[in-house]
Amino acid sequence: MAGEHELDAWLRLSLTPGVGDVSARRLLTAFGLPEQVFAQPEAVLRQVVSPAQTQALLVPPPDWAPTCEATHAWLAAGANRHVLTLADAAYPAELLEIADPPLLLYAQGDLALLSHPMRLAVVGSRNPTAQGALTARDMCRALAAAGVCIVSGLALGIDGAAHEGALDAEGGTIAVVGTGLDRVYPRRHLDLAHRMAAHALLISEFPLGTSPSPSNFPKRNRIIAGLSQGTLVVEAALASGSLITARCAADMGRDVFAIPGSIHSTQAKGCHALIRQGAKLVETAQDVLEELRFTGGKAQKPKNDPADPFADEAVSDDEADPADDGSSATHRTAQSGDGVLDCMGHAPIGLDAIQARTGLATATLQVHLLDLELDGHLVRMPGGLFQRIVRT
Repeated sequence: MAGEHELDAWLRLSLTPGVGDVSARRLLTAFGLPEQVFAQPEAVLRQVVSPAQTQALLVPPPDWAPTCEATHAWLAAGANRHVLTLADAAYPAELLEIADPPLLLYAQGDLALLSHPMRLAVVGSRNPTAQGALTARDMCRALAAAGVCIVSGLALGIDGAAHEGALDAEGGTIAVVGTGLDRVYPRRHLDLAHRMAAHALLISEFPLGTSPSPSNFPKRNRIIAGLSQGTLVVEAALASGSLITARCAADMGRDVFAIPGSIHSTQAKGCHALIRQGAKLVETAQDVLEELRFTGGKAQKPKNDPADPFADEAVSDDEADPADDGSSATHRTAQSGDGVLDCMGHAPIGLDAIQARTGLATATLQVHLLDLELDGHLVRMPGGLFQRIVRT
């Protein structure tokens, strides 16, 4: 890691107005470390960057001193806090391959995850269907149990479900955030962020104190894609930040995977578009592992069906998924042979259509649908639609 004075020079370079990552790398290539950059006379700097950038480099930024002070205080407050520079051996090699790697990476947690042999980005909608969130969590639980490190963005929806699934399996997961690491966004993920800091890894390219800004999140998406050997999109609308991440991954020559959904769901249209553009259609964690040709890590054979990566591994109420204790006869019947669920299929469906398929009286059907909803087997959606939830 950089020493205190060396880090101060890196911070100054990263904060210099008008000098972005590309220009900074040009300066570093020409002169070496940031301390050497700032030692150059004006005439020499003008040979590498523009006159305006040269003038900015000659004067320390006004927020440089307070940023240095805050950064050193933050580093001293915990043993698992780090600031990595482009020159650090711990800086992820995969990020060095992208067009504009960040000069600095702030990190909190298990730094060894940056050298994990297999990292997969998992992204998707901030407003997923109940089925989509469950699929993301279950799939990431299975992938993490097989030794894959899950990379996502700590956002609401699919991102949060992906991190939760990896943590459920006590596997590796990295959150790339769009704020300073002394901020948590969204606030609803405060507890999740604390768990990530203690058992996984949080990283950011943004200085401490950076608040959430719409421009930050597309920028951080290139890091999510760049850190990963592949990107899996679980649910995404056509106008979605997840598609930006997928596009970044494709541009970097990394694998892109997508889970298909109902043709009636707006949250599936982004995935279907990716598949039409060449993304690999996957349905299970095993599909992803086979595409990545990954067999290492701490693969665990499921207790029920070795061929099923999502087989129920619960052996007691303490180990079971908190959303499904697996103990009710209603649950077993609903998942394996409930007539109403079987008639619903897997796409969103209205009450009239369910009634036409089942032939049940309206009052009887409504009571049954309520029971299924309370037991977690279906959800009500806008427009008076219902959607079946399948626990994989």
